[in-house]
Amino acid sequence: MSDATVFIVDDDQAVARSLRWLIETVRLKVETFASAQAFLDGYDAAKPGCLVLDVRMPGMSGLELQERLAARRTHHVPIIFITGHGDVQMAVRAVQAGAFDFVEKPFNDQDLLDRIQRAIAFDTEQRVREGQRAQLRALFDSLTPREREVLDQVVEGLSNKAVANALGLSAKTVEVHRAKVMEKMHARSLSDLVKMAMQNQAP
Repeated sequence: MSDATVFIVDDDQAVARSLRWLIETVRLKVETFASAQAFLDGYDAAKPGCLVLDVRMPGMSGLELQERLAARRTHHVPIIFITGHGDVQMAVRAVQAGAFDFVEKPFNDQDLLDRIQRAIAFDTEQRVREGQRAQLRALFDSLTPREREVLDQVVEGLSNKAVANALGLSAKTVEVHRAKVMEKMHARSLSDLVKMAMQNQAP
């Protein structure tokens, strides 16, 4: 978590400074932004961490910023909403749209810090999973079209002979392709290969 950054977006600079001081007491990096647009202009999705976001701000609101971020094809940073004017509908809308947490003012300092630490831990886990999926996609992309065809048949449980009949190949050729697939995918067994195929198809 030492590399994590807590991004604070709040138009009230006194609140932003107070939050920065609080968060820095637990030795976390902090970046503050006075508006949602300023955050959008300066945010680097490659930076791990979480976003502490005010709901009501001039111009683009916190909820609108959440929608903008969700529309981007990048890593989705965990969002903790903070508001002094929150209501149940607003909380439900934020959570349904993927917010990690929702905190109403006045809040307990330690409680907020605990929520931030949980959001950062979630972000770390999320980035690890995304990295693993990217590596898996790269392995599948390394296969030739014919190797993909053989793979699709094999994970369906077909024997080399059945695959050969389905694709109009010799059993020997299928065996060669299958061995190449196992090698490229770094699969130690057929069950490994099936699991990889399932993971690659998962949303």
